[in-house]
Amino acid sequence: MDDKDKLVTLAIHSIETAQELQAILTDNDIESVLQNVNDDPTLIGNVRVRIKGNDLQRAIKIVEELNAQKIVKEALKDAENIKNEILVPIDYSDYSWRACQFAFRLARNYKTSVVLLHSYIDTTAQHSILGEIIGTEKKNEPTLQDIKNKAKEEEQKFDERIKQEIANKNLPAVNYHFITRQGIPEEEILDYSDHNHPSIVIMGTRGRNQKDAELIGSVTAEIIERSKIPVFTIPENTSLTCFDDIHDIAYATRFDDKDLRAFGKLMILLKPFKFKVHFIHFAKEKDDDNLWSEIKLSGIRDYFEKTYPGLEIEYDLLKGDDILTSLDKFVHETQIDVVSLTTHRRSLFVRLFNPSIAKRMVFHSDTAMLVFHA
Repeated sequence: MDDKDKLVTLAIHSIETAQELQAILTDNDIESVLQNVNDDPTLIGNVRVRIKGNDLQRAIKIVEELNAQKIVKEALKDAENIKNEILVPIDYSDYSWRACQFAFRLARNYKTSVVLLHSYIDTTAQHSILGEIIGTEKKNEPTLQDIKNKAKEEEQKFDERIKQEIANKNLPAVNYHFITRQGIPEEEILDYSDHNHPSIVIMGTRGRNQKDAELIGSVTAEIIERSKIPVFTIPENTSLTCFDDIHDIAYATRFDDKDLRAFGKLMILLKPFKFKVHFIHFAKEKDDDNLWSEIKLSGIRDYFEKTYPGLEIEYDLLKGDDILTSLDKFVHETQIDVVSLTTHRRSLFVRLFNPSIAKRMVFHSDTAMLVFHA
């Protein structure tokens, strides 16, 4: 028997699901047979769907397309419960002003409001404890009231700047309000998100010329990793001024359900805008699964081209043992505006944000990121 005529296992399902898949394959002119794994075909996951080897690539594309269709429908259902409020954590710096501008312009598109959240830490307690330990008491240290007054003063300046920009028509006139909380910034941001469910968190990050030890900022990294709400980070030095400026998005995927579900949310979130999506998958230079990865990328592309006929899609397999180097090269050569990924992918996420490789992150410190929790 020719190798192409040998039967290979495409999937293992319950008898009902296996029969449904067989019917779909038949509609696509792919012959298949069902084979019991053991003597009880009623057990879940107990029936093999087998096809000829030369039909494998076409069959995988069909399965991936069916999978994507199911996941996107689930994402659309999830999105019905999303509240439209936009949350912007601020520290009154220039890079939080950049995030504020982005949020106001997005709020205009969705006819929604913006919440500007500032939090401060009570440093007086720390100074008091330290004084007791070392037996000294520092003079002229700010009191808690001083800290509160300073926060209020900064808020008023920021508010005046917003009103002036609206008056000059540099910002759209949308509803907004300030919230000031005492506490650790990342904890207060996450607490607000958990209780109020904004549609997105927009945060500013420092640019590549900053000398800070943590280029992305510890607060932003913590929010990205733990937030259940999509997080959009705006580098201080980016040329982007609003979502209309985004032309190319690189979406990192490992082909699992969570990735595709997050992509469905991305499409809902950015529905009013026109952009091109680059599905990217990281593979080692010498990887026996590269052919399968290319087939899966192709299957995803085919489904989304049918689902979103106006969406321009490319798919790329980034080969190399160094993720950051591969991504760096791709971002610059393709002129990517935004890199999007999901935080469930711990191996990729940790390698991107591990402080030990912070210096190697400089290449994307001026590239915006859209991160989903899955």
